[in-house]
This record gives sequence, C-alpha cells and structure tokens, in this order.
Amino acid sequence: MKSMVNQAVADEGELVAYCGLHCGDCLFHRGFIADLARDLRKELRQSRFDLTAKVLADSGFFKVFSNYDECYEVLGGMVKLRCNKGCRKGGGSPQCKVRKCCQIREMKGCWECEIFENCEKLDFLRRNHGEAHMLNLRRLRKNGVEGFVEGKHDWYVKEKN
Repeated sequence: MKSMVNQAVADEGELVAYCGLHCGDCLFHRGFIADLARDLRKELRQSRFDLTAKVLADSGFFKVFSNYDECYEVLGGMVKLRCNKGCRKGGGSPQCKVRKCCQIREMKGCWECEIFENCEKLDFLRRNHGEAHMLNLRRLRKNGVEGFVEGKHDWYVKEKN
C-alpha cells in the first residue's frame, strides 16, 4: 500500500511545472472545458441549431444570434484546448522560456534558483495566474515537491496592488 501512495505522489510530482504551477489544475490538462465544448457542438449540430439561430436573429428580438457562426467557431477552438501531457513531458508551449532555462541549468524548477523572485521570465504568467506561481514557488522551495503535491497549490491568486 505504501508503494502505491509513493507512486501516486511521484506521478503528481511529474505534474509540477518548472514555473511552480500544477498541471493537474490546468483547464487544458483536465480537459473539462474541451469536453463541454465538444459536447455542446455535437448537440448544436444534431439539433440543427444553426437554423434556429438564423430565425432568432432575423426576428430582431434576438440579434445576438447573428453571431452564431462565430460562437460555433470559438467552441471549436475550445475543443482544441487540450493538453494530455504535463509541462515536464513536453506539454504546454514548446517555446516556454522558463522550461528551457530550467533544463539548461539542470534545475527541477525555478524554486531552485536564487533569483526566481525577480526573474522576468516568469512575468508572462501574471496575466493569467496573478501571483499564484510565485506563492507556489515559495511553497516548493520551503516544502519540496512532495510537500507541495500533498499541500495547497494555487492556480490563480489576485495580485497585490
């Protein structure tokens, strides 16, 4: 039983990205939104909602349905938002500067770097994650990967102004 627990923690550890985010929390990795978008597109096709949207748009009361084709296209884009691999196994952006930096420097992640608190390579994450990655990196530095996996990790935390 203990080896199964250790393996589960090790597997979870593989989902800790170099930047401190946890791939298991990522909407692309979980696939939930991609699945919902796929299912909604299927239902819309089967019910021929494109015809209904045209009638509704033409009625004048539901002009918003004149954008139905764009909506359907956006749902198609959402279906493609799927990442079956974590960052460590090649998932995410192939151009990720954070991953490349850690790999070149042979680090498990930014938490092993003395300058991560002020590293500009991490700045791009703030738009989508606020301060979550920085809080996670501090936890990783303090508790290690195993402690981080078993504890709290954030996906979005509002930045302090």
